[in-house]
Amino acid sequence: MIRIENVTKSFGDLQVLKGVNLHITQGEVVSIVGRSGAGKTTLLQLIGALDRPDSGSIFFGEENICSMSSNRLATFRNSHIGFVFQFHQLLPEFTALENVMIPALIAGKGHKEASCEAMELLRLMGLDNRCDHKPSQLSGGENQRVAVARALVNRPDVVLADEPSGSLDTHNKEELHNLFFELRERFGQTFIIVTHDENLATLTDRTIRMIDGVVVDNSCVNNS
Repeated sequence: MIRIENVTKSFGDLQVLKGVNLHITQGEVVSIVGRSGAGKTTLLQLIGALDRPDSGSIFFGEENICSMSSNRLATFRNSHIGFVFQFHQLLPEFTALENVMIPALIAGKGHKEASCEAMELLRLMGLDNRCDHKPSQLSGGENQRVAVARALVNRPDVVLADEPSGSLDTHNKEELHNLFFELRERFGQTFIIVTHDENLATLTDRTIRMIDGVVVDNSCVNNS
């Protein structure tokens, strides 16, 4: 599904990625682990079309997103990729329902359709009774579930999560980790998760380990 070929990325004189090659199949839950500075988040941003590599290619199916125009890339990103960040990145002035609706509205869906789809996802997250609450009125775990619903509203091919449980307590971490696998079973989406949480990494189908901008282990298939 996703094929990464010889991808490099530098920031000034610092080379962060040094020829990364990966293949991720449809429906996998994959974790990317490594120390700070290993290049994990940079790789995730490139897969998510938030930045472009200096060289190399990133394919979704047969489409090389590195060769797309900026406008085409923005449309592709909104339709095919969902994002979950460590600190939610919800808009504080909007309710949970409105935050989830935003990507659907950007994609051109009508208000009623976007609202219905967002409400369905919030119900799935157990948050239908919190839909009119703003982020400041929700717990950390609730906000992260809203963020997951927002990532799913356009039914993307892949969900990219950057330290999604990093700001959560142990109970909410476990709930969020379980949720990823439940969503994979329900929707068949691919999840790529950057994490320092070794407990989460051991649960995923495959763990990709990075050191100094290089993939050093891509063969660990977990059986749990």
